[in-house]
Amino acid sequence: MTGAPPTLSLRGATKRFGGLVAVNALDFDVAEHEVMGLIGPNGSGKSTTLNLISGALGCTAGTIALRGVPIHRLAPQDIARRGVARTFQLVRLLPSMSVLDNVRAGAVFGHRRRWGDDAEAQAMRMLELVGLGRRAQAPVGQLTYIDTKRVELARALAGDPKVLLLDEWLAGLNPTELQEGIALIRRLRDEGRTIVLVEHVMDAIRSLCDRCVVMSSGTKIAEGTPQQVLADPEVIRAYLGDDDA
Repeated sequence: MTGAPPTLSLRGATKRFGGLVAVNALDFDVAEHEVMGLIGPNGSGKSTTLNLISGALGCTAGTIALRGVPIHRLAPQDIARRGVARTFQLVRLLPSMSVLDNVRAGAVFGHRRRWGDDAEAQAMRMLELVGLGRRAQAPVGQLTYIDTKRVELARALAGDPKVLLLDEWLAGLNPTELQEGIALIRRLRDEGRTIVLVEHVMDAIRSLCDRCVVMSSGTKIAEGTPQQVLADPEVIRAYLGDDDA
């Protein structure tokens, strides 16, 4: 260990909606170049956690730090500029713009901000990375579902984020698309990117993640390698219920 702070750190991160505690005193660290899986049953608080990290929601209590610097009180745009980028469960693109212009927006407004020809060149590099270099001028309305996901991923990458948050990026894909999607995320992992991955596809969790945090009812119930947490009796009960477990 070098003594350097983790790339991302949550300490006591909590989100309450009135009497509902959606995320309850959550602690975990993500090291540089690590892929962290955030898994758990539906409604366990995973997407809310990503919303806290990205600033879409504010913490009720606790702290979130990026490379040792607190970010939990910042606005979403300021967190993006510090180096956190994300995709969403439901793809959010700019429908009146081309594929290239959607991704160029990420280069302009992301962590490492670019302008003019530099922004366009960065956008094209990211489109090539996700396999859409030849569709750069296409309207996004002409794309298949997986290609809209590729555009959103390229836009998130265009700002050179320190941490990439993927919220069920593989959801809704057919078996062939799923394997293509896993291969693409594996390529990002092999490039050394730091990723927090919310996912229900266990094949993807096993093959992509270095470690996992498992949540149930807003609380962390396990942490470790995919093999460790998926064999944990408490995790099995959270997914299947006491009787089936």
